[in-house]
Amino acid sequence: MPSPAPTAAPALPHARTGPIPGSRLGRIDAAVHLGFAVLIVASVVRYVMRHSAQDNLLVLALAAAACALYAVIAVLAQRRRPWALWMFVLVAVWAVLVVSAPSFAWCSFALFFLCRIAFTGAVAYAAAGATAAATAAGLFRLSDGTDLAMLLGPLAVGVLLTLIYDRIEHDAAEQRRLHSEVSLAQGQLAASERRAGTIAERERVSREIHDTVTQGLASSLLLLEAANRAWPEPASRQDLRQATELLRRNLSDTRSLVHELASPGLDASPLPDALLQAAALYVPDARLLVTGEPRAVAAEVRHALLRVVQSAAANIKLHASASTTTITLGFLPDAVTLDIYDDGTGFDPAAVAPPSDAGGYGLRAMRQRVEQLGGAFSVESAPGEGTVVAAQVPVKHLPVKGEE
Repeated sequence: MPSPAPTAAPALPHARTGPIPGSRLGRIDAAVHLGFAVLIVASVVRYVMRHSAQDNLLVLALAAAACALYAVIAVLAQRRRPWALWMFVLVAVWAVLVVSAPSFAWCSFALFFLCRIAFTGAVAYAAAGATAAATAAGLFRLSDGTDLAMLLGPLAVGVLLTLIYDRIEHDAAEQRRLHSEVSLAQGQLAASERRAGTIAERERVSREIHDTVTQGLASSLLLLEAANRAWPEPASRQDLRQATELLRRNLSDTRSLVHELASPGLDASPLPDALLQAAALYVPDARLLVTGEPRAVAAEVRHALLRVVQSAAANIKLHASASTTTITLGFLPDAVTLDIYDDGTGFDPAAVAPPSDAGGYGLRAMRQRVEQLGGAFSVESAPGEGTVVAAQVPVKHLPVKGEE
């Protein structure tokens, strides 16, 4: 089966303009050129030694013409210039030469491969077949028409070489196809990874903004509205102070997010104190209970727990109307647990509206934070019965004791 046609000369659609770079066929070119040079020299020497000077002139002229044409073809092919027309001339000159002087029949091997490199499709088979037929005619003439093997041998070799060359071309085309598919798959995988990375980063940023800026602004707005309704009562001043503190903390969180900081304003304190401080921004009377022996946890675990407490406390402030909020931090041998309980109005977790411009990101963001660390997250609540937000995150033992 012929190989796919590469770039062709303008007037010859079935001709190649040069060797095939990067393929097995392209690497054959040098061997073909070298083989032709060796065989043509050997054939000239053999012919001169076996024939008189009068016989040599025409044959040597044809041989010189064939060499010149071959050199022109080699140069044009190297420079990626059209050379198919020259190949037709070379085949014609060679046919006359090999019929006139069968001593040059050995060069037919190089010429056969050159024809297959030069052309594709039916033209390639015709050129290679003409070379084999001329060689067979020359050798049959050398035997005075008595040796049938001289006639059939070159034709059989031509068929055999054609099958071998077709197989080489087929394998090379298959290799190029597989390489193209692998390159395409790698490109698609890289694009998919980039898209996944972009989506993950957007999710991360949306969680950070929701758990800090959005929750803080919503709580500040609630406090300011309460202060406006109670003004000028003394309670309004307390609401204003708390709203001011929340806005100041939101400003600090926003600046920290811009600078890619992990837990703004809370990293220096022990984990229990940091959790209580995060909850007190929204629920000042929240209580903290610690079970197990406190120990250091990884930064990503600490950050996730802080954000879960912060988001849950903001939800209690905005929606629960709770009188009691209790945070329980538990240290297990291979995990850290966190439970946030409030005795507020409660809700039906199955009926929570999907995220929208009006909100609804809190529980999803908390769940994503915990599950990305290999943990488990759950919400237990019912209308009028309060709410429990629970998280359990696996942790690795850190070599350094104390909080980060």
